[in-house]
Amino acid sequence: MENKLNIGHFSALITIIIWGTTYISTKILLTDLTPMEILFFRFFIGLIVLCVIYPYRLKIRDKKHHLLFASAGLCGVTMYYLLENIALTYTMASNVGVISAIVPFFTAILTFVYLKNEALHRNFFIGFIVALIGIFLISFNGTTKFAMNPMGDFLAIIATLVWAIYSVLSKKISEYGYHTIQATRQVFIYGILFMIPILFITDFQLNIERFANPVYLFNIIYLGIGASALCFVTWSFAIKKLGAIKTSVYIYLVPVITVITAMIVLQEPLTWMAGFGTLLTLTGLLLSKRKSEGKRKSKVMQSMPE
Repeated sequence: MENKLNIGHFSALITIIIWGTTYISTKILLTDLTPMEILFFRFFIGLIVLCVIYPYRLKIRDKKHHLLFASAGLCGVTMYYLLENIALTYTMASNVGVISAIVPFFTAILTFVYLKNEALHRNFFIGFIVALIGIFLISFNGTTKFAMNPMGDFLAIIATLVWAIYSVLSKKISEYGYHTIQATRQVFIYGILFMIPILFITDFQLNIERFANPVYLFNIIYLGIGASALCFVTWSFAIKKLGAIKTSVYIYLVPVITVITAMIVLQEPLTWMAGFGTLLTLTGLLLSKRKSEGKRKSKVMQSMPE
């Protein structure tokens, strides 16, 4: 049991480390590709990779499960990234970064209401507030002015709610015992199917000649294999082992990873606000996990023979 939990935490951490660096790849690709083109190419590559790694056909045990997979694909693949990209055209990236920290809160509430198998505790909410303050300091670190944009910020909030719904759906799917790679692949299939109508009403261009540029090719492969195929599998695995609430709190680390990556790759300076915000964010993460970890240890002790 202990090893499975450790693997779950490791999977969540690896996922967040990769997701925290993807903004650089996306920023590079946006030079010559639209947000919708990046979205389609990365998940198409991810789907191909998952098919090659585990080519066995998924046998759906209940027709009702198709609705679960379709809903997960719509929320976790199509709607979340589309809403986030649209939000970024209306508001600052720093606003979106702070708002994304609401995901664990939404996930906790939805999990408690609909699944009723993960208890809420006081430390989770204390940790949420501490981490939110830290992420605010990281995002508005003295170099960016805070500015509200109702449309962009509202879309960002809806995006976080959609991702929370995806996390709950992913937890529900994991309870039916489907293979993680097969389940993720099925989610990708539905996600891409929901994308297709949107492609026809946007300025989508196949134009794969653009990937003759080694920089573009490397970054789209990184997004497709790393951020999509690998991360969606590891995220689903973490949710399966830890639960939706415990896994979601790792999202607090995304701004921290982003700050570190920006320092290394883009040579951006670390301000005192960003440094203090990083410390608060890590503290909030530990606080959110503290009580649940303590309960788990207590249960282990109680189960030991005297």
